[in-house]
Amino acid sequence: MLFPDAPILGQVALSYCPIIDRHRNVMATRLTVFPLGQARWLPVGELLRTVSEVWPQDGPQVVLSVRCESLLADLLMVQPAPNVMIEVPKFMAGDPAHRDDILQLAANGNTLLLSGRPNHPLPRELLGTFRYSIIDLADERRLDAAPPPPGVTRSIGFFQEGVTTIDQMEGAFRRGAVAVLGWPVDEAVRPRKRSSSSGIRPDLQVTLDLINQVNNEEPLSVLEATLKRDPSLAFKLMRYINSPVFGLTVEVTSFSHAVMLLGYQRLKRWLSLLLVTAGNDQNQRPVMFAAVRRGLLMEALAGENAGSDERSEMFICGVFSLLDRMFQKPFDELLATLPVPAGVHAALVEESGPYHCVLELVRTLEGGSGFDVRDRVQACNLPMRHVNRALLRSLGSALQVS
Repeated sequence: MLFPDAPILGQVALSYCPIIDRHRNVMATRLTVFPLGQARWLPVGELLRTVSEVWPQDGPQVVLSVRCESLLADLLMVQPAPNVMIEVPKFMAGDPAHRDDILQLAANGNTLLLSGRPNHPLPRELLGTFRYSIIDLADERRLDAAPPPPGVTRSIGFFQEGVTTIDQMEGAFRRGAVAVLGWPVDEAVRPRKRSSSSGIRPDLQVTLDLINQVNNEEPLSVLEATLKRDPSLAFKLMRYINSPVFGLTVEVTSFSHAVMLLGYQRLKRWLSLLLVTAGNDQNQRPVMFAAVRRGLLMEALAGENAGSDERSEMFICGVFSLLDRMFQKPFDELLATLPVPAGVHAALVEESGPYHCVLELVRTLEGGSGFDVRDRVQACNLPMRHVNRALLRSLGSALQVS
């Protein structure tokens, strides 16, 4: 997926986080826009055109969280596509200067989100324009089932912000949250007593064996024999190879033909995705989504001039970066029997090597502040425009594979 190299992508720092519903699905994406430097004016039309490349009018929803008062004021005065939700901070929601613009946006069918608790109750007609409120976990007053404060009634559904663990996510939904903002991936890893097992669930053993065999470039006959041990895995492979993404004119019906068409690198990529998305735990679904997005983002950050091996390694590094959370095993134990390139091993186990800085940047882009993003981008010696384009490309790709 290609994007125009819009000048605004060099004038802002972007970050993102998912909006996860009660079914643990990503119902929308929150895209946060921070101005860089002393920019006093940014083109709102250019921002909306760039956003529409990823989230077209008939596509999934996106929440624009603009951290620039002048740009947000301009945004309130235009009519974005209906799938663009607008986040309005409490200080602007209560400002009479923006009243008519907010009312007009609501009348046009745009979904508005009220960010933060107003210091004073909003007028009833204005409060009714907001479909959801965004309440930070640190400011949550419902932890003990307290009644809602004045100005925010239960007629407005709320999104819980600041969620970083599965326990916090479950607590937010118990309190009635419509959705949570953020990846619940900060659950502590509690190492268990070492054993002779690999740390991979038995139902994933065939996937693990195939990854090892692909890494060793075993003959196709060996791969086919392993694949036949798991009929469901073989079915998934046949469905994948016959999907529209390949554009084949003839249906592939044999395992060996499917493996030959994929090639070893693409097969390893597919198996890596399968390893992190094969769980049945509903609470792990957001972690799986995060792993896929990390892989796509790291691959995009590698750039078009990077070799195929480097892009593949960075993809695997991002995808595997949450395996420790998924399997509750430290990386040194997990990767003892799961073959990964040296650079990936260094990034995940030793927090060093050629991919470590980019992995830290990817983590920062998951909801980090503009200052944190800027500092990480500079540490990686990457142009901000390149990072923003890579982020948008990867989010667009994730929408196609999720």
